[in-house]
Amino acid sequence: MANKRIILVTGASSGFGRAIALRFAAGGWDIIITGRRAERLSELKGQIEADYGVDVLPLCFDVQDRKAVNEQLANLPAEWQEIDVLVNNAGLALGRANFDEADIDDWETMIDTNIKGLLYVSRGVLPYFEKKGKGHIVNIGSTAAKDVYPMGNVYCATKSAVEAISKAQRIDLLSKKIKVTAIHPGAAETEFSLVRLKGNQAESDKVYAGYHALEARDIADITYYVANQPAHVCINDLVVTCTAQANGLFTYKEG
Repeated sequence: MANKRIILVTGASSGFGRAIALRFAAGGWDIIITGRRAERLSELKGQIEADYGVDVLPLCFDVQDRKAVNEQLANLPAEWQEIDVLVNNAGLALGRANFDEADIDDWETMIDTNIKGLLYVSRGVLPYFEKKGKGHIVNIGSTAAKDVYPMGNVYCATKSAVEAISKAQRIDLLSKKIKVTAIHPGAAETEFSLVRLKGNQAESDKVYAGYHALEARDIADITYYVANQPAHVCINDLVVTCTAQANGLFTYKEG
C-alpha cells in the first residue's frame, strides 16, 4: 500500500457507492468499503481485487449505529489510516406520501441514515485527516436539496441538511486544509426507487420510463474527477441531472 491513495466509501454495496468504489479501484486507489450487507461487500472486494489488483478493506456496519461507526473507524489497521478521501454516500428514501399520511418510522430511518450517519462517519474519519494535514469529504446529496417536491417532505429535508452540513464543514475545516464537495444527483436508475417504493418493481420501473436517467457510473466518474483536482482546487457544490431533467421538479418523458 506504500504511496497509494486511499478512499473510504459508505454504502458501497450497491448503486453510487459500488460504482464509486469500482471507479477509484480502476484508478489505482486502495478502497475501504462499508455497508450493511456483508455478502455484497465480500463480492465487491473479490471483484475489485481480481480486476484491479488493489487492496480492499470491507467494514460491515450500519451508519445509523453510532457505536458501531465509532468502534470500526477508531480501530482501523495502521496501514489503512492514511485516508485521502471520504465519500459519504450511504443514504435512502423511504416511502412517497403526503406529510399527514407518511410513516413516521420511515422519517426516522431517513433522518438517522442521511443526516446522523453522515455526521458519525465524518467525525470518525476527521482525526485521520487532521493527523495527515489534509483530506477531502465528498457528500452525496440530491437535487431534492434544491427543490422540494410533492410527497418528498422529510427526504427533501434530509438532503437539504446534507447541503447545509457540507457548507458548514467547508467553513469549519478550512484551517485544517480539508476540502468538502457536495454532489447533488437528479434521477438515477439505481436501487433508489425500488427501496423508496419498498420493493414494488413495477412502480419503480415507471419512475425511469420514457427517458435516459443518470447511471451510477456517471456519478462515479464525477466523484473521481473532483477527488483528483490539484491540492489548491476545491469544487464545492455540483448539481447533476440527466439531459431530460431540468431539476427536481421537471422531467421530460417521451411516450
